Amino acid sequence: MTFEIATAGTADVRRFSDWAADEQWNPGNSDPLAFAAADPTGFFVGQLDGEPIASVSGVRYGSDYGFLGLYIVRPSERGKGYGIRVWNRVMEHLAGRNVALDGVVEQQPNYHKSGFRHAHNHIRHEGVPTGSAPAQDVELVDGRSVPFDQLTTYDRRFFPAARDAFLALWVSLPGHRSLAAIRDGQVVGFAVLRPARSGARIGPVHAASDEIAAALITGLVEPGESVVIDVPDVNLPAMKLAERLGLAPVFECARMYTGGVPDVDQDGIFATTTLELG
Repeated sequence: MTFEIATAGTADVRRFSDWAADEQWNPGNSDPLAFAAADPTGFFVGQLDGEPIASVSGVRYGSDYGFLGLYIVRPSERGKGYGIRVWNRVMEHLAGRNVALDGVVEQQPNYHKSGFRHAHNHIRHEGVPTGSAPAQDVELVDGRSVPFDQLTTYDRRFFPAARDAFLALWVSLPGHRSLAAIRDGQVVGFAVLRPARSGARIGPVHAASDEIAAALITGLVEPGESVVIDVPDVNLPAMKLAERLGLAPVFECARMYTGGVPDVDQDGIFATTTLELG
């Protein structure tokens, strides 16, 4: 049988999202559209006699940062060496960069062997947020109404590289809802909600304070709507906020890097954007 690795097309990326749903990762409904825009050459499919059986992504940001995700081998083909072959291919694609990933905790030893070092964990919280949390000194506006250069400038405080093409779709795709917190004409908070296979996902949540983060989250959610957020455990106010909103921890994964931990405003990250693309 012949195993080949090819650059994935749009249909493949949609298939990867279905595979992620099979793994109970609960992807967003429109994730493939935004993901493909982030790096059109950064998704790979492993094919066995022409049949797709493995996936991996290695999205390149800027000149020196990359993010590895969607590392999946179909259950019937696991343990046969196909996974390491797509892994090696994506690491070649990301060579020379500081590479990050969010991996299940039990796989940390394997990632460590490939040069990754643990930075922190993301704790997934799920549930229907309780109460409302207006922020008294900010105005909440539709994220699409904010000049895009202001959003991208604000986003760069929390992410190691520019991701303009991805962010443009993340804010505007059908079904996505976004809010920005404005104080004295400046963006001091930003969050996006997107429909998912089960409930909705919120990410990112970037904010100058936990009060603003709470206002963004509760402002995005419709009555009775169940949501999922992935909270970095190094941000203790973010962890406490998730608990205060009545969200329960259901899963955790390890954020790891091959290089140093990027110099970003970690205190302002109340929920990461995605576990697949960072």
